Amino acid sequence: MKKGILLVNLGSPKSTSVEDVKEYLDEFLMDEKVIDYRWFFRALLVRGIILKTRPQKSAEAYKTVWTDEGSPLIVITQKIQQKLQQLVDIPVEIGMRYAEPSIQSGIQKLVNQGVTDIVLFPLYPQYAMSTTETVVDKAEEVRKRFFPEVNIKYIPPFYNRDLYIDCLAESIREKLPEQFDALQFSYHGVPERHIYKTDKSKTCRLDNETCNHSTNELHNQLCYRHQCYKTTELVAEKLGLPKEKVLVTFQSRLGKDKWIEPYTDETLEQLPQRGVKNLAIVCPAFVSDCLETLEEIAEEGKEEFLHAGGEQFHYLPCLNDEDRWIQVVKALCEEQL
Repeated sequence: MKKGILLVNLGSPKSTSVEDVKEYLDEFLMDEKVIDYRWFFRALLVRGIILKTRPQKSAEAYKTVWTDEGSPLIVITQKIQQKLQQLVDIPVEIGMRYAEPSIQSGIQKLVNQGVTDIVLFPLYPQYAMSTTETVVDKAEEVRKRFFPEVNIKYIPPFYNRDLYIDCLAESIREKLPEQFDALQFSYHGVPERHIYKTDKSKTCRLDNETCNHSTNELHNQLCYRHQCYKTTELVAEKLGLPKEKVLVTFQSRLGKDKWIEPYTDETLEQLPQRGVKNLAIVCPAFVSDCLETLEEIAEEGKEEFLHAGGEQFHYLPCLNDEDRWIQVVKALCEEQL
C-alpha cells in the first residue's frame, strides 16, 4: 500500500472577474452544509437574491487582496504543500472544497502516483458543519464514486492540541506589538442553528458557561463555539495574558439569521468607547490568510476601529507557511500514517 497526503482548504475564485466570483459563490453558498435550507429555498435565496448583487461587491474585495501569483489562500496552501513535501517521502497534493484544484483532482493526482491510502487534512483547527464536515462529506462522495479502491483517513480538528497551541502562541507572541490594550480573537461565524444541529449531546445553550466550562466530551467534540473559546483560553494561557485583555468575537455574518455572538464588527466599533485604543487582532479559525482576514479584518476592520476612535490597529497574520506550522502539519499527518 502506498500512502499520500491531501491538504484541503476552502477554495477561491479563479480570478477577480465578476463571472468567476459568481461561479465560486454559487458552488460555495449552494452547499447544504453552508446554507442549510432545503434545496428550493436555498436556490431561491442564493440564485434569486444573493448572486444578483454580491458577486460585484465580492469581486471588488478580492481585487484588494489578489497577488501577482493569484489568490492568497491558494498560493499559501501551495507553499504549505511544497514545504511539507520537502519533509516527507510520500506524495503531497492539495484540493479545495470549492472550485479548483478540486478534492477530486487532488485524489486523482495521488492515485496517478500509485497511492492507495490517503491521509486527508482539512486545514481547519476547529470543527464546524460548514468546514470540516462538508470536506469529509465531499471527499467521501468523490471516493465512493470515482475511487472506491482508495482508503482515506481524516485528521480530526486540532483546536486544543498542545503542538498546535504552542505553534499558534509563539507565532502570535512574535507579532504582538510591545504595547496593546487588548488582543481580539476573531473567528469566522456560523448561524446559531448550525451549533444546535451538530450538538449530539443536546446540552449546548450558546452561552459562555457552556462554551468555556463544558466537560461533556460529546458536546465539545462538535461544538464550534466551544472550540473557539478553548483555543483562545489555551493560547492566552501560553502568552500569559490577563483575561481582561482577551476578547473572542465572530465575523463574516451573512443574511438575517441569528449568528453566534459577539460580532466582530460591532465589537470593533464599541472598543474605543470602552477604553481600548491600541488593539491587536488575530483570526485563528484560519491557518491561511484570505479574503476574510486580509480584506474583512485587516482593511475593513481597521477602518471601523479607527473611525470609532481607536488609535492603533495591529492585524496579526495567520500561520500561513511558517516553518513551525509546517512541522505541526507533518506531525499531525504522521499520527495517521
